[in-house]
Amino acid sequence: MPDGLTDGATAGRPGPEHPPEHLPEHLAARRSSLRPGLVQAAIGIVVLAAVGALAGVVWEWLWTPPVGVVVDHRWLAEDEAGLRAQFSGTGWFVVIATVAGLIAGGLVALFLDRVPLLTLLAVVVGSVLGTWLMLEVGAALGPPDPTHLATTAEDGTRLPGALEVSRRTPWISMPAGALAALALVFFGLTAGRRHPHADDLHAHHHTHRAR
Repeated sequence: MPDGLTDGATAGRPGPEHPPEHLPEHLAARRSSLRPGLVQAAIGIVVLAAVGALAGVVWEWLWTPPVGVVVDHRWLAEDEAGLRAQFSGTGWFVVIATVAGLIAGGLVALFLDRVPLLTLLAVVVGSVLGTWLMLEVGAALGPPDPTHLATTAEDGTRLPGALEVSRRTPWISMPAGALAALALVFFGLTAGRRHPHADDLHAHHHTHRAR
């Protein structure tokens, strides 16, 4: 067969060195649709972190510190009421963190859901960061650790207790609330909703495949 016919027969075939013309445009469309999703995910993480920090302020504001006394350079709760007050910090943390997670997770799921998987990732990362900030802000605003102060204080000195959580379980409160809100929004309130940009990308993909 003449070389001219062979070249003409193979010229129109897409090969490794001649990719289909629509492929770069299709990939560019996917990349352009992913970029806003990444931006929304970053915003979602910031929102959850900010809500966690604000929850730390509320946590310290609602909590009543227990009062203890220094005995042999050790801080001890004065009575049963003081012992109960020590655990009230954990109880308030669980309540406030759960409510904060529900509110922030719901807002992120409603308004920052361009790419659902990225929204899920943002909720998980942001709620964990928000929990850490809530602990840090609350502890910073509350009284200092009396066990350290008692080492240099005189016996009989009365010192307020520090704001802290007694176990690691409260760490899951805000993430659990945020994920519950996200599930409610994704599978309940907006289960049948579709984004215009998703329809456009789908139609754009089928238009190129028909060519």
